[in-house]
Amino acid sequence: MADKKDLKTNSNDVADFLGKVAALPVVKKAVSRGRLLFALDATASREPTWDQACHIQGQMFTQTQALGGLEVQLCFYRGFSEFQASAWWRDGTDLLRCMRAVFCEGGHTQIARVLRHTIKETAKSRVNALVFVGDCVEESADELYQLAGELGLHGVPVFVFHEGNDLHAAHVLRQIARLSRGAYCPFDSGSAQQLQQLLSAVAVYAAGGFAALEAFNQRHGSDVLKLGRKP
Repeated sequence: MADKKDLKTNSNDVADFLGKVAALPVVKKAVSRGRLLFALDATASREPTWDQACHIQGQMFTQTQALGGLEVQLCFYRGFSEFQASAWWRDGTDLLRCMRAVFCEGGHTQIARVLRHTIKETAKSRVNALVFVGDCVEESADELYQLAGELGLHGVPVFVFHEGNDLHAAHVLRQIARLSRGAYCPFDSGSAQQLQQLLSAVAVYAAGGFAALEAFNQRHGSDVLKLGRKP
């Protein structure tokens, strides 16, 4: 079970998160754009930070244009078994418009549907990474672990951004990240800047691999984003 001290974002969490990104297999730049699936919990508990997520996602596109760009698909769940996935957007404005049309609604988590959908999408055309932003887990952990392992076998790491202080969710979400060969990072409403930097780093990795991520870190010159050399 996760410890309470693990639930606050700090420089060690960020360094560990980015270190795991750096240790991922190299993604070779291809003719096509990088593809990132951006999945959000849109249940009622997430309403206070939905607008924050809308603002942050635009940075993902901005940071990847020089790498050939990024395609992002928005997925979300809410209410009574509602699950939706958008088109694959190449423009941050289109994705932002899509997100602003969504309102949060009470309901149970549907993380398994997110993972199954990602498996289906990468079978059609390679998905370089899945980003999941959520605050709780109300499903069978065993099923989630199996699906996360499948994503790992497909080479699709899950980058989990966990909001709040739910200890059970922290434990399960950490395992999802580990089994998919991704990374887990807690955050709260006071760490918006760090979340923005981390999401941008993941987007850069999806679009251009480790070399692009390293160049991104050097450009920003932030202690938070310095990874050191790839192991």
